[in-house]
Amino acid sequence: MKTADPELMRAINRFHVMDAIRRFGPLARVEISERTELSPTTVSAITAALLDDGLIIPRSIGAVRDAARGRPRVMLELNPDAAFVVGVKLAPDQITVATTNFRADVLKTLTLPIRIDRQPVSVIADLVEDGVRRCIADADLAVDKISGVCVGLPGVIERGAGVCRQSPIFRERDVPFAAELKSRLNIDATVDSDVNLVTLAEHWFGVGRGLDNFIVVSVEHSLGLGVIHNGEIFRGANGIGPDLGDLAVRPPTPGGNGVGRLADVASEAAILDEVSAALGDQRPDYALRDGRGMARAIELAEGGDQRVLGILTTAGEALGFAIANLITLFAPPKVILAGAALEGGELILSPLRATVTALTPVNLADVAEIVVHQWGDDMWARGAAAMTLRELYGAPWKTTGPASTR
Repeated sequence: MKTADPELMRAINRFHVMDAIRRFGPLARVEISERTELSPTTVSAITAALLDDGLIIPRSIGAVRDAARGRPRVMLELNPDAAFVVGVKLAPDQITVATTNFRADVLKTLTLPIRIDRQPVSVIADLVEDGVRRCIADADLAVDKISGVCVGLPGVIERGAGVCRQSPIFRERDVPFAAELKSRLNIDATVDSDVNLVTLAEHWFGVGRGLDNFIVVSVEHSLGLGVIHNGEIFRGANGIGPDLGDLAVRPPTPGGNGVGRLADVASEAAILDEVSAALGDQRPDYALRDGRGMARAIELAEGGDQRVLGILTTAGEALGFAIANLITLFAPPKVILAGAALEGGELILSPLRATVTALTPVNLADVAEIVVHQWGDDMWARGAAAMTLRELYGAPWKTTGPASTR
């Protein structure tokens, strides 16, 4: 009876060796063996192949001697020049591009302030192409040196098909945006939810490092949910990532009110809509729409405006309701919160935490730590790089062949 595919097992072992070097390197072969629980013979064979492929490089540590041979110990680390990738983040009011190396170090970034949510898909793809080409050039690289482009955006994304089913960025639905970019750049392109990119970055570099299970809740223009389960990003059917904003927080009422969604109460867009309505504006308040909206709302609440304070309190309570349910479902050791709306600090966090405490089952009350971690553009950029790089160095769920280094 066949119990395993030898080629798959080799790919899995190769991935674990590369992942150990990425997470803990530089490492000696004996340390790789200890961390991966692979035999020294297997580790030697895999590292020899990785050295031949140029994916890792040796570093001699003169002061550290091999006990058996008395020679300087050779430590292995990722080769930063083995591959280069580009990450792109699409937000309603800007495009941000970052070029990174094989270690996910950010080499160059570029931000284009533009209301892309008003543009058709073809125009957005043209703008992204221009931004990617410019950012690659700024990093002194040629386009043919880039191994992949990963685009993060809010909404419901089918990563495997490269399709955005729905997003506040696009007017259209079921947009094959990965194919749009690949046809323009002739580079492998993927799309993913922006919160998944940040979740992976938290797992590789941030406050989720070392944890195999945690949750990220992003409270920005829209609401995002990233879940790390057993060390991997959780995805649903066809690789679809969950959209927290779609979570129902109120059923339809007999009076005819529709389903209440979390995004209608707790997203940055919903908060600013409510603030504008509370202020009696007949048109959008541009002070609330030019990137300073949350700062203005917080200023009003801290100044004693009870209407705005109530809006922020309601948003915090709704988020707490959702997080209490997530804790009940996943029992994560850590829930990481981030996003522009959390600039409200305790105005939102106090009702959020109080609601979580009140609604979390008693038997899970001490399980999850809630942490606020505000990230910058470098965080999602490293996540976009990580999402692409984990495939380039042979993630076993993606490929069983050698990684491409171009």
